[in-house]
Amino acid sequence: MGGGRWSDSDWKSYSTSHVTSKSRVEDIYTSKAIVSDLDPKNIKIRESRDSADNPNSTALIVGLDVTGSMGSILDVTARQGLKALAEGVYSRKPISDPHMMFMGIGDVEAGDKSPLQVTQFEADIRIAEQLTKIYLEGGGGGNSYESYALPWYFAAMHTSIDCFEKRNKKGYIFTIGDEQPTPYLRGQDIERVFGYKPQFDKISAEDLLTMASRQYDVYHIMVEEGSHFRRSGTKVVKEWTELLGQRAIRLSDHKKLGEVIVSTIQIAEGESIDKVVSSWDGSTGLVVAKAIESLNKNVSNSNGLIKF
Repeated sequence: MGGGRWSDSDWKSYSTSHVTSKSRVEDIYTSKAIVSDLDPKNIKIRESRDSADNPNSTALIVGLDVTGSMGSILDVTARQGLKALAEGVYSRKPISDPHMMFMGIGDVEAGDKSPLQVTQFEADIRIAEQLTKIYLEGGGGGNSYESYALPWYFAAMHTSIDCFEKRNKKGYIFTIGDEQPTPYLRGQDIERVFGYKPQFDKISAEDLLTMASRQYDVYHIMVEEGSHFRRSGTKVVKEWTELLGQRAIRLSDHKKLGEVIVSTIQIAEGESIDKVVSSWDGSTGLVVAKAIESLNKNVSNSNGLIKF
């Protein structure tokens, strides 16, 4: 998947009909249950393939926490974050020919019916069409973390991306949420979400990160406005930083999520922090500066190494 190109005219047409005219987040994301083609049980592999429109494709995965406390993120992403992200990666060109996939993240341990939802890799307005098919289950709660490691497992085991397979160029994964990292996944969790029994009873977050990092550079964005972060932010920052180092990023304004993701990729691809921050105006520059202050251009996917 991943033909076509993002265009402003397509976005204006789609958003007028499906986004800006809607007053509630539930009117944008109208699915009443998980959509069959976003259900991991029905997905053998998601492909990001080069095409005539995108001859040097780069895979970009964004996993959004869709539990109860994070509904505002989905609303803002549909209304403005997706536009900022898509326009940013196309106009600033930190990566070539982006193919975007979105994931909806819930809590498998808390008994969410749909703890993982996965769109296709797309490059045009189908990005938005796929995103708004995600089911807002709510749920989560009770264990101080959501299932942020499920996207890592899916990316490692169920994606095939030309950027890595043809050019040894890693893709990117960004998960977004306000709680601590998933400490592990159980075999029974994988069986329930994916429909098959793995060869392990339990796998640690560290091992899952290693698996995903073979093909992707992995980041997590901590949403400071989330209810859990407001209560336990010190612990959230500590645990994510211990796991990801400087790739654990703090987001002080969720309305600037798209700009922060684009800025992070720019720095990973070699731009200086000062140049990236100065490229944004006003309050956006302040939010970006705070989010990326710990990054440096040694965090690069060019050679597969992470230097802290």
